Amino acid sequence: MRISVAIVYAYTYTTCMKRPQAAQTTQLLQQIAQIHYMEPGKLCVLRQGPNGPYYNLQWREQGKAFSRYVPADEVEVLAQHTTNYQTFQNLVDQYAQLIIERTRAERAAGFKKKTPVPKSS
Repeated sequence: MRISVAIVYAYTYTTCMKRPQAAQTTQLLQQIAQIHYMEPGKLCVLRQGPNGPYYNLQWREQGKAFSRYVPADEVEVLAQHTTNYQTFQNLVDQYAQLIIERTRAERAAGFKKKTPVPKSS
């Protein structure tokens, strides 16, 4: 078991040393993996009632708007789940941007290495 952990560590360490962005992408993936519950949408106050506000959750799926009533005892948990979804989206956007930058850099480096073939007359 210790040998396999050491091999994984060595591989990860050397990979991250070769590619500085690899450490960032690994960190982003670890942060994404820590999100266990999420819910898309926005928690909104419908109106004030005699015992406090009434809430609903509004979201979109495939271009269609949806909403559902949220009982008062679920508001706090649902607020955290919608925040988790926003965090997830931000982390995924950051991850995608790093991959796009790396892809473009590697492609540009590949084009620089190629030398033009001289034309014969």
